[in-house]
Amino acid sequence: MIYADNAATTKMSDAAIEIMIKHMKENYGNPSSLYEFGQQAKEILEAARRDVAGIINAKPEEIYFTSGGSEADNQAILSAAELGKKQGKKHIISSAFEHHAVLHTLEKLKKQGFDITLLDVHEDGLIRPEEVAAAIREDTCLVTIMYANNEIGTIQPIKEIGAICREKKVIFHTDAVQAIGHVPVNVQEENIDMLSSSGHKFHGPKGTGFLYVKKGIALANLIEGGSQERGKRAGTENVPGIAAMAEALKEICDNMVENTAHIQAVRDKIISGLAEIPHSVLNGDAVKRLPGNINFCFEGIEGESLLLLLDDKGIQASSGSACTSGSLDPSHVLLAIGRVHDVAHGSLRLSLGEDITETDANYIIKSVKEVVEHLRSFSPVWRDLTTGKAKHLI
Repeated sequence: MIYADNAATTKMSDAAIEIMIKHMKENYGNPSSLYEFGQQAKEILEAARRDVAGIINAKPEEIYFTSGGSEADNQAILSAAELGKKQGKKHIISSAFEHHAVLHTLEKLKKQGFDITLLDVHEDGLIRPEEVAAAIREDTCLVTIMYANNEIGTIQPIKEIGAICREKKVIFHTDAVQAIGHVPVNVQEENIDMLSSSGHKFHGPKGTGFLYVKKGIALANLIEGGSQERGKRAGTENVPGIAAMAEALKEICDNMVENTAHIQAVRDKIISGLAEIPHSVLNGDAVKRLPGNINFCFEGIEGESLLLLLDDKGIQASSGSACTSGSLDPSHVLLAIGRVHDVAHGSLRLSLGEDITETDANYIIKSVKEVVEHLRSFSPVWRDLTTGKAKHLI
């Protein structure tokens, strides 16, 4: 089997599993308890906080542990909105191809009277900083732009956008779920005020994540109850999971340079091979993208059929976000970059991990070519295209 859906979730690393099991067995105390056993658990929790903070150049007290990226996105956006409302500012800027954890939260705020501006995304899958600057108004309380897109992998000009927001005194949040552990992230250098991350995207356990909040920004509570996470996220902390997440993050960041060189080389080989398929197109900028991301559209086929036949060949892939895998609608990300419905339906996302090999790459290229040819052989849409009854869109 070739697992090529790491953007959906990653396999837990052996080091993370070992740490998690160790603390589940030996350090299961409640970190809020005052006795020694509880304080041992608290020190493990705080050590993980220091590790995570150090990796993104934050202060430990600026890190809040969450259940994952969706919770972190929600808390960041709702907190900024609450601050803005108190100041009479109810305008938020985002983009049309954000993760649904962001878009759905913005829809909720729109119903509460907030004015939401969703910037258009260019065909290369990139946001233009000057368009962010032009959209900022006197009543803008938040700009939230994802660091790297979860479907097409494009990496946004975060430092430049952050600098604009800093100059305009507008809070800048970035959903960095796909970026953390895969590209260097420095919240100080990149002018980031709030950042969301999720452990299972970098070989940590599911159900773990963190939110970075720059000191001085008041955080609103999503979950009420106890005084955990400095009173901002109630509920007994998942100490084994958090420790495992921190261990996974340290491990992947320690090996980032080597991993990136290897994954990019295999990625580019696959992109070159798939580009040989007639009437296909790579989605997103070829260079400003995550090391392991490949996203293609193939005209004249349905993505669901492509995935099922690749699965029969032992290749695990996706057509877009795992969060919307049950939907029959085309990807909102692909529509946002200008792909028409018929083309967007024929998409394939491959997201590679560190264990991908050149042999795997050759097999993926061969298999995708075979499956696309097979699907086109009995597609009425493809027949109309090849006979001239319809015009090619790619």
